[in-house]
Amino acid sequence: MERDELVCFLLLAEELHFGRTADRMRLSRARVSQLVRRLERRVGAPLFIRTSRRVALTSLGRQLRADLEPHHRAIEAALERAAATARGIDTVLHVGFPNPLTGEIVMKTTEALRASHPGLAVEICEVPLADPYGQLRKGEFDLQIAELPVREEDLGEGPMLLTEERVLAVGSAHPLAARDAVRLEDLADVPLLSIIGDVPDYWLAHHLPAHTPSGRPIARGPGMTTMQEALMLVAAGKGAVLAPAHTALYHARPGVAYVPFTDAEPTGYGLVWRAGHTTGAVQAFVSAAREVARSMARPAPGHRTPHN
Repeated sequence: MERDELVCFLLLAEELHFGRTADRMRLSRARVSQLVRRLERRVGAPLFIRTSRRVALTSLGRQLRADLEPHHRAIEAALERAAATARGIDTVLHVGFPNPLTGEIVMKTTEALRASHPGLAVEICEVPLADPYGQLRKGEFDLQIAELPVREEDLGEGPMLLTEERVLAVGSAHPLAARDAVRLEDLADVPLLSIIGDVPDYWLAHHLPAHTPSGRPIARGPGMTTMQEALMLVAAGKGAVLAPAHTALYHARPGVAYVPFTDAEPTGYGLVWRAGHTTGAVQAFVSAAREVARSMARPAPGHRTPHN
């Protein structure tokens, strides 16, 4: 099997979409189809089921993926270790994280790097809710995990690591707290706490919408700068917060109920760094973080499949 066939097969098995696979390989869709057909001829049977609406692995395709994937990861890791040794990665990497879930990803990535890059030290720090990119721009962080979207011209963006569903953090005495689930339309019935700080408008529009899907206004509650401050205000009945699902686990507290949404877009997490500062150490962290996020999201309540 040639390397391009192997990579194409594994990427298509992951994406189950010829267009996205072509984009990741920087090839045409026709070339991706050609590589898949060539591999299927080599194997002697179809590896994918293709229709006009979906792509799926055959049972043989699933078996081949299970057999090949561990060996491919091991080869890639070995090549990366060799390249890192050649580059002489021996430095301290400062990494930011915005919440407990991403902090766990950073910690597990750091542990993984101790084995593959013993000369690379990682120091971590929490990213302030009220200033999501300030420390990165100042050079206090080399890279950070950020809640998406990120649309900053001076920041480079790596792969999405994972997504998770969102919940509404609301005072336990509020009528919405008794619901099994809520919709975005229900936000017209409770004020959302404001975020005080240097936060981009597009980020606020995603995390703190001003209107429901039908156009009803969503009231604004008091301002907050940290999640702990926000939850104190929520418990006091001052408003509600749209939060990632893991908040219910890491920030369980009296007076606050976490109600899942049925229609809110999930929260995504990706790695970002200053444009032009993609060092060998940054690349090593990105590669390791992808593997960590992949393992953490298999499977977990409220978490979706990781993205690469």
